[in-house]
Amino acid sequence: MQWWNDLISWLGSNEAQPAVFSAVVLFFAVIAAGLLAVWIANLAIKRLVAQRDREAKAAAIATLVDAATEASVWNSLTPQEQVLADRAVGQADIIVRLLPIRGSDAAANWAAHQLHELKRASATFGYQLDPAVVEFRDRLLEWQRHPGRARRQFLNDLERWRSQRQDPEQVAVDQQDNWVAEQHRQRYQAGATIADDSVEVTDPVVTANTAPTPTSDRLR
Repeated sequence: MQWWNDLISWLGSNEAQPAVFSAVVLFFAVIAAGLLAVWIANLAIKRLVAQRDREAKAAAIATLVDAATEASVWNSLTPQEQVLADRAVGQADIIVRLLPIRGSDAAANWAAHQLHELKRASATFGYQLDPAVVEFRDRLLEWQRHPGRARRQFLNDLERWRSQRQDPEQVAVDQQDNWVAEQHRQRYQAGATIADDSVEVTDPVVTANTAPTPTSDRLR
C-alpha cells in the first residue's frame, strides 16, 4: 500500500499537475480523434452505399424503359426475342424490389402492369404507343427523383386498376389477350414449318461422257 499512498501524494503535489493535465488532454484528444474517424468512416460507407443504390436503380430503370420499347412492338417480335425480353424484365423487377428505397414494391407492380398493357396494345393497336412509352419513362424517372410522391401516385393507379379488374369486361379483354398470344405463336410456328419445307434435297446430276468413235487411220 505504500506505493499507492506515494502515488496519491504525488498526484496531489504541484509538480504532478502539468503531467496530469497533459495526460488528461491526451486522453480526450485520442477519444475525440477516434470518434471523428468513426464518423468519417460512417459517412464514407453511407455515401458508397447510396451511390451503389443509385447505380442499381438507374440500371433497373434503364432496363425497364428498354423493355417498354420492346413491349410496344411485342407482336412483331419472335417467340425467342419475347423470351429474352421477359427474362430481362424479370431481372430488373427483382432489382427494383430489392432496392432499399421507399416505394420500390409499388414501382415494380406499377411497371409490370404498364408493360402488360403495352404488350396488349401492340397486338390490338388500341392507342398510340410512343406517348405511352414516354409516359412510362417519365413516371419512373419521377420516382427516382421523388420516391415518396411517386409512391403515392403508383398506389393510386394500382388501386384504380384493381377496381377495374372486377369489371366483367376485363374478363373478355383477358381472353382476347390470350387469343392474340396464341395466334402470334401459331403464326411463327407456321412460318418456321414453311421455311423447313422449302429446303429440298436434290440428287446430284451425273453427266455421261461420250467416248469418241474410233476410226481407222488409213483406208485400204
